[in-house]
Amino acid sequence: MTNRPAIRHIVFFSAKDKADIPTIVAGLRELGKIPHSDVFEVRENTKGDAWSAEVDVIVYGEFASDEALAAYKAHPIYAHAITVVKPLRDLRIAADF
Repeated sequence: MTNRPAIRHIVFFSAKDKADIPTIVAGLRELGKIPHSDVFEVRENTKGDAWSAEVDVIVYGEFASDEALAAYKAHPIYAHAITVVKPLRDLRIAADF
C-alpha cells in the first residue's frame, strides 16, 4: 500500500489577457513559499487536448490534512497572491480530493 496525501488540491486558471500568463504564473508560484504543502507545483497548460484550451495555468498541491490545507489558505502569502492574480484571471476552478 502506498502512502498517499490526505488532500490533493488542484486549481485551474484562465487569463483574461494571454499576455498576463507570466504574471499569473509568477504570482501563483509565490504560494510555494507557504510551508503547509508537501508538494506544490504551478505549471502552464501545454494545451495538448484538442477539445479544451480554456485553462492556461494549473496549481497542484498535496497536503497532509484538512488542517494543513486550511492553514495554507489562511497564510498571508495566499492573501497577497489573490490580490495579484484575481484581477488578471477569468476562469478559476478548484477541486480537492
